Amino acid sequence: MLQDTQTIRHYQKLTDSLVEMWNRGYRFDSLRLYLDGYLAALRQSSALEPYHIHRLEEEATRYIYDPSNFELPLPEPESDYY
Repeated sequence: MLQDTQTIRHYQKLTDSLVEMWNRGYRFDSLRLYLDGYLAALRQSSALEPYHIHRLEEEATRYIYDPSNFELPLPEPESDYY
């Protein structure tokens, strides 16, 4: 579980981007490449401590491989009350 506020912000931005990419037609290989690039940029810029980057990587990888995060919600059927 992420505790650091900066790490949580990066996680939220990252997962929002992953879902947006999924909705545009990208699949797991492309999402994984995006995640690797994002983490490499964080490591290069030293924006977060290495421990926090490692925790972010674990959580984001878990997010990618959970299929429920990329399912489209089914619309509710309209009830006819008459």
